Amino acid sequence: MIRTGTAVWNGSGKEGNGHLSTQSTVLNKTQYSFNSRFADGIGTNPEELIAAAHAGCFTMKLSFVLGAAGFTPETLETKCELEFRDGAVTKSHLIV
Repeated sequence: MIRTGTAVWNGSGKEGNGHLSTQSTVLNKTQYSFNSRFADGIGTNPEELIAAAHAGCFTMKLSFVLGAAGFTPETLETKCELEFRDGAVTKSHLIV
């Protein structure tokens, strides 16, 4: 299986802006910028998308594991707190 995502960036790192799109078009030219990554700007950022993906993968797998043990969860909700330092993921904390 291959899934794709696309990032387009225009301009300098701090003053520029860009957009992110996914194969499914759930993200379709969704805005991101320096401010949406490092301040409180409007738009998304790669870091929150990684956190959402980690939470989503974990929660679905947990549902499968519970099902195999004979339990059917009504609702599972997972929050992922992702920490980056110097351009690397240093911590991913899941709260179910």
